[in-house]
This record gives sequence, structure tokens and C-alpha cells, in this order.
Amino acid sequence: MIINTPLVILMCIVFILVFLFVKTIDKRKWLTILVSLLITPIVYFYAAYPMINIFTNYHHQKHFVSETWKEKPTLRYELSDDMIQSKALIGKSKVEVEALLGAYEWLTWNDSKKNHDTNKWNYSLGIEPGAFNTNKECIEIVFKDDYAVAINPYKEAIKFDDKE
Repeated sequence: MIINTPLVILMCIVFILVFLFVKTIDKRKWLTILVSLLITPIVYFYAAYPMINIFTNYHHQKHFVSETWKEKPTLRYELSDDMIQSKALIGKSKVEVEALLGAYEWLTWNDSKKNHDTNKWNYSLGIEPGAFNTNKECIEIVFKDDYAVAINPYKEAIKFDDKE
């Protein structure tokens, strides 16, 4: 565990809340402080920290690695930011992109052609953790003259059952 400023601030807040609660039980200051010091880490790691993780969608960022992308498709959202920021695919041919990412998962629909656009490949990045996350992350890779020119991230609604 790394001790940093947010951790110290949150531990202080939890200590104050525990102290105020324990103070309602017993009026002796030395006992209240001692019990609060002992209970604070337990309350933080078993109550506050899990709640923070549930209601925030923080996730670890990893460097883009082709093997990880192919082997763990549900964790692609951890690799995507690095891939987009480093422009790792820009200027690569369709063959090179397919070697790095694997075959496209679907093509973008082109209304003017009434067909799929073979110059816009889409990949699912998985679902970011979070309690209120109702979208899955996706990227669209745009090709011009068979070379990647843009990577567009977007979100798509999660569909669990197709009842139509």
C-alpha cells in the first residue's frame, strides 16, 4: 500500500467520524481516542474503501501490448488510453492493424451505401468497473487508402437480452 495524500485525508475523515461515534458511547477521552485509533483502519478498509471502489470507475491504465489485447478482450479498456494517446496504430496498414489487434469484431454501417464500411473497423473494449456503468467501451479505427488515420472511442449501451 502506498501512503499518499488522499489516503491520509480519507483516514483522518474516517477517524473523526469513528471518534464522534465512539464519543457517544463513552465520555472518557483517553478511551475514546484509543478505541477510535484501533477501529479506524478496520472501518476504512472494510467499509469506506469498498464503497469508494463501488461508486467510482477508476481503473488501472496499462501500456498497449498486442498479446494482452488478444488474450484478454474484457480488459482492453485498460490498454486503450495508451494506444490512443501514443497513436500506435496511426499510419499502419490494415494488415499490420489486424496483426496487432486481430480481426475486426464488426464494421460500421454506412447509410449512403446501405452496406458495411470496410474502412471503419470496430472493437469492443469491455465494460469499465463501476456501480452505475450502463455502457460498454468501444473504439472505431478509421482507414483511408488502407492506412489507419484515426481512432475514435465511443460508448455503446449494454444489451443483456434482445427481446424484440
